[in-house]
Amino acid sequence: MLAAVLSLLLVYVAVRGIILLARAFMRWLDEGPQLRRLVDEGFLHDSLVESRQAAEIRAFVEECEEWRRESRLVRRPHADRPRLTRRQRRYVRKAEALARERYLATMHLNWFHVVSVFLIASFLGLVIEQLYTYAVYGLTESRVGLVWGPFSPLYGFGAVLLTLICWALRRRSAPWWAIFATGVVVGGVLEQATGWGMETLFHASSWDYTGYPGALSKWVSVPYLFFWGALGLFWEQVIMPDVLYRIGMPSTVRQVVFVAMLALYIASDIFMTVACFGRMAARDQGVPAQTPFQEWIDVHYSDRFIAGRFQNLVVSTETTGRAA
Repeated sequence: MLAAVLSLLLVYVAVRGIILLARAFMRWLDEGPQLRRLVDEGFLHDSLVESRQAAEIRAFVEECEEWRRESRLVRRPHADRPRLTRRQRRYVRKAEALARERYLATMHLNWFHVVSVFLIASFLGLVIEQLYTYAVYGLTESRVGLVWGPFSPLYGFGAVLLTLICWALRRRSAPWWAIFATGVVVGGVLEQATGWGMETLFHASSWDYTGYPGALSKWVSVPYLFFWGALGLFWEQVIMPDVLYRIGMPSTVRQVVFVAMLALYIASDIFMTVACFGRMAARDQGVPAQTPFQEWIDVHYSDRFIAGRFQNLVVSTETTGRAA
């Protein structure tokens, strides 16, 4: 029990560290903190907050920038950094909510948002799944979905589909039940298509609901459809607006270059994963490599590598599969 608690604590610390690093990196990409943007764009004004509070927050921004400039010259303790009071933080949250709604009312989804959402969801979805399987089943196996990096593309594609569809529903002010039903349909179709494709093309299975209560097929079950529906509703109401607002529109060249490089990386990762599983299926059928590229895959991405990398994957020459 103590080991499980300590493990969860370490995971929490690691996730928090990753989030803090990601925030710092995104601030660097965007050339300025979010609070400065709120001040510059006029969301902290007298009609929203008391003039005294607005003036204090503007002064706080100036103090922070002065502190950063001095820290570059002489290292100063982080504890000396200026901080907002609790009341001021409430006003800042109101300003952020106003800025978010105004931004979402005029923004248009593009490739920059799609790539960012895919990567964020692929990573966070994998982390949540790992924590869930450890807490419920005590499993610590690797549940990644690609040969490179800590990503699970099923969550990435699901998040992108939910974002595209829920964005259209949000524009039409759709009721909550329509958003819930959309999540159910998206999740069910995605799981069925992914499970069927893995088994048909590669004789592989990462999950199997056969024999489970509420199973509609090998890859779709009623309890998880409700989960997808709730996720769709939560995504549209809570996660998606904040994620899209914080991603924003690219305002610097390095933002565009960075996300474009990530898009190329994830496309290469998906291509290599499909190629590796294709060769694995061909090796099982006794088909030798036909090109130098296939020979290279056989050497560097053998069945042993696949088994170690995708520990929850079950591979069989038959298409029956079993629970992973």
